[in-house]
Amino acid sequence: MTMTENELLAVFRKHAALLEGHFILSSGLHSDRYVQCAQVLQHPKVAEQLCSLLAEKLRHLGAAVVAAPALGGVLVAHEVARALGTRSIFTERQEGTMTLRRGFGLEPGEPTLVVEDVITTGLSTRETIRCVEEAGGKVVGAGALIDRSGGNADLGLPKAALVTLKIQNYNPADCPLCKSGVPAVKPGSRTKK
Repeated sequence: MTMTENELLAVFRKHAALLEGHFILSSGLHSDRYVQCAQVLQHPKVAEQLCSLLAEKLRHLGAAVVAAPALGGVLVAHEVARALGTRSIFTERQEGTMTLRRGFGLEPGEPTLVVEDVITTGLSTRETIRCVEEAGGKVVGAGALIDRSGGNADLGLPKAALVTLKIQNYNPADCPLCKSGVPAVKPGSRTKK
């Protein structure tokens, strides 16, 4: 099954996963739109469908493992791995640093995909790539349900997203929403240090 980008966006809107307002992103940047994939991922059949579509875009890379940063990418990695018939692992922050924990490991050179729910700057994805490489794995590609960088987040690898959006991000000092007095909401999972 395939879906157009407009059909995919309709799924996100139906589940109130594409929000409008003034948001402080996990990167510390500000934006007038926020993608909250947890709203669609809370529905197992929808999560399975979306992640299966992402898996098909990445299948040709031959991954044996799918890795993701916690928390947002855990369900995505699990469902992409299920669709690919591989195992799924995740990284998480420990004292501010992304690490591979919980006994997860990789064989030397094991081909690994890194997936996310949303790519904004690519920071969490790059941190997860580093963890996989430090553990001996070979990252063969990356993916996300939504790439809100407009495709500009450089990961240095083949990548795919179900939907690519160009959503303007602002440094807090230059944010027109702040300057106009619109209250900011911080829905993300990570604070910028």
